[in-house]
Amino acid sequence: MAVKIITISRMFGSGGRTVGKRLAEELDFEYFDREIIDRIAGETGFSKDYVAANSEYAPGKSIFSYSFEAAATPGVMNGMTTADYLYSVQRKKVLEIANSGHNCIIVGRCADYILKEYDSVLNVFIYADLEFRKKRIVETYGESDTKPEKRVIDKDKKRAANYKHFTDREWGKAGNYDICLNSGYLGIDKCVEIIKDIVISK
Repeated sequence: MAVKIITISRMFGSGGRTVGKRLAEELDFEYFDREIIDRIAGETGFSKDYVAANSEYAPGKSIFSYSFEAAATPGVMNGMTTADYLYSVQRKKVLEIANSGHNCIIVGRCADYILKEYDSVLNVFIYADLEFRKKRIVETYGESDTKPEKRVIDKDKKRAANYKHFTDREWGKAGNYDICLNSGYLGIDKCVEIIKDIVISK
């Protein structure tokens, strides 16, 4: 069956977003990443910065951080915590994109899980070793007061906790995806080539 939707999950600094953008250009697929943030912000009234900081990351580095958030803000949105409300809107937007009928690439947002019952979806996970990612985030985002290693590890832990909380699955576990690619070993170009070949061959 032809691939119509590609979801890309990625370790922070692995270049997953770049892989997605390149694929969208080469396959002529629509691309959704920060565009989803804009849509969520438009519906919820939250700022784009707030959505970006909270729609894909747990409040802390552990899944238990959601329990603390629930205790601090019980029932803020029709009985849901802010995090639950944000996820419900995010899920709605991912489904709207998937049901639009257009070929597309969706980066992050638990899209692999949200679309698990859909046919014609290719779920990709991009990862790389720590040294590659440390170097890449400095080149891409610049230096900060926080050491690159801590930036990478903290981001990944918050992504993993977010994914576990809303999907009850392990983020980055190979069995949750159709293909996992090491961008540090293969390079960005080769990752794009491999995924493109899979899509074309389908």
